[in-house]
Amino acid sequence: MSNTAQDRPAISPDEVAARRDDEDLFVLDVRNEDDYEEWHVAGSHNVPIYDQLLDDDFTGLEASLDEIPDEKEIVVVCVAGITSVAAAEFLRERGYDATSMDDGMNGWGRVHVAYEVDEVDGVVQVVRPGTGCVSYLVHDGGEGVVVDPSLYLDEYRQFAAERDVELVGAVDTHAHADHVSGGRSLAADLDGPYYLTPTDAGALDDYEPLEDGDEIAVGDRDLKVRHTPGHTPGSVSLEWGDALLSGDTLFIDSVGRPDLEGSDETDVREAADELFDSLADLRDLPDETVVLPGHFSDEEIRPLATSLGDLEETNELFGTDDREAFVDAIVEGLSDEPANYNQIKAINWGREPLTEEVADLELGPNNCAAN
Repeated sequence: MSNTAQDRPAISPDEVAARRDDEDLFVLDVRNEDDYEEWHVAGSHNVPIYDQLLDDDFTGLEASLDEIPDEKEIVVVCVAGITSVAAAEFLRERGYDATSMDDGMNGWGRVHVAYEVDEVDGVVQVVRPGTGCVSYLVHDGGEGVVVDPSLYLDEYRQFAAERDVELVGAVDTHAHADHVSGGRSLAADLDGPYYLTPTDAGALDDYEPLEDGDEIAVGDRDLKVRHTPGHTPGSVSLEWGDALLSGDTLFIDSVGRPDLEGSDETDVREAADELFDSLADLRDLPDETVVLPGHFSDEEIRPLATSLGDLEETNELFGTDDREAFVDAIVEGLSDEPANYNQIKAINWGREPLTEEVADLELGPNNCAAN
């Protein structure tokens, strides 16, 4: 089959993300079943023929044509957007409207989608659908800071420029174990502050320390710091008016896992006990507080936002008053650890260098929830 430029129409991962609710788009993932089960575009369909396609063998695809709707636009996904090109061409030759997704799942992991949070003035939620990570542009009076930024700093510069906001600093709610933080790099580029709690700073020394009750000025308003340990010893949540940026302490359907600092059961139980107290502290906030989490799993709402009162009713771990039952549920329900999390933590702590290759470490599913 030809591999000329004319024969390689493609669709960007950003467009696939923008069309997440388009029923006329059929995402066909041709990777092996184990890779697909671990991490995939939500709503996609798997035909596990990747190894065959590497050998220019299309018999598996031919045998699976009855699984592929001929009335929809087909987007073929592979690892890096190469094998999918040949599969899409094969489908086009048989009458399908088929394209390949640029850069495959590697590209999907880099997608950032911005959502205005209508209930909260001055907050833009930035979702990475491929990783489950959520960050925020918090702004007032033309100034803004980025909370929990990824490595892809141009995304935040673009979102800020579109809103005539000047970025002046970066904040990490904790030392991340699932993605490499762009906070230090962004702050250095801006010649502005990088905020982090000393407990989570590891070997870092170039940062502005955060303590419980501190306030970070953004324009004429302030982000108020609440120390909410448990996920990590230094985890914080940030109050912005009637909103709470809850970091990895509280999610829509779960809470932050407390085992990424120490996996010994005694350590996990102690951290879970600390997390229970942090969540109890958050429950003292008004029920109408808008919760904006730092991760999502399979929730469909966009932006990811709900009231604290609703979470007390719908999030079983957050709503419980039984400390022992909470700790037991955490220990018994822990999911697989995030991929490469020890190396990612070492980079975020300043114990390993931040190199151009680090982006490959964080490609994969969100595993930061407790269960």
